[in-house]
Parts: sequence; C-alpha cells; structure tokens
Amino acid sequence: MGELYFVCSFIRENIMLLLVLVLNRKECLNRILTSFMEIGIKGATILDSRGMGQAFMECESPVVGGLRSLIYDQCRPSNNTIFSVVESQEKADKAIMEIEKIIGDLGKPGTGIAFTIPLGKVKGLAQ
Repeated sequence: MGELYFVCSFIRENIMLLLVLVLNRKECLNRILTSFMEIGIKGATILDSRGMGQAFMECESPVVGGLRSLIYDQCRPSNNTIFSVVESQEKADKAIMEIEKIIGDLGKPGTGIAFTIPLGKVKGLAQ
C-alpha cells in the first residue's frame, strides 16, 4: 500500500496541468500575461468568449427573456478565456496568486474563474 501511494504521489507532483482562466475584466489581460512571463509561464492561448448570462441577454424567447432581470447585473458583454500548460502545481498556484493580485479575489462575483486540469500527455510544448 505504501508503494502505491508513493507512485501516485510522485505522478501527481510531476504531472503537467492546464491552467484555465475565464477573465471577466478584459482590461487586465496584458497585466496578467506579463505576470505569467515573470513567473516563467512562457505561453498561453487567449480566446474571446461570452458567458451564459450574455447568451440569455441576447435571447428573444419570452421564457428566457424573463430571466434577464435576474442576471442583468452580473452579465458582461464578453470575456477572455486563457489556457496555459504549466509544469507544476506550484507554478499554477503562483499564477493564480498573481491573477488575484491583479483582479481581486476570485471568490467575489464578476472577477472570473480559474482552475487546473491534470494532463496525461503533452506534445509540442516549446521548451
């Protein structure tokens, strides 16, 4: 049992992660990318995106349209979704800490959401 735990914990410590940030405050994008470079994150993919609230705001259906008043204050016209492969949980944690220094507590509404996903295999990543 001890050997299995050691193997699982070794794999978990050395696995690469996909860091995803849905950024509601698009004006902070360049500062976040600069902070990524400063902590050693060399690349990211940035997509323009929109949330479910924005889709509801544009819907003409009377049923969905009735929800507009419930989500209006939280709705943003668009946001950025940033994807970056990072080499360690430590680097991902540093990135999230830097993100929160720039945009504020991610636990508060309207800031965004950040999460990581463990990756099994990564090819084509620039060294």
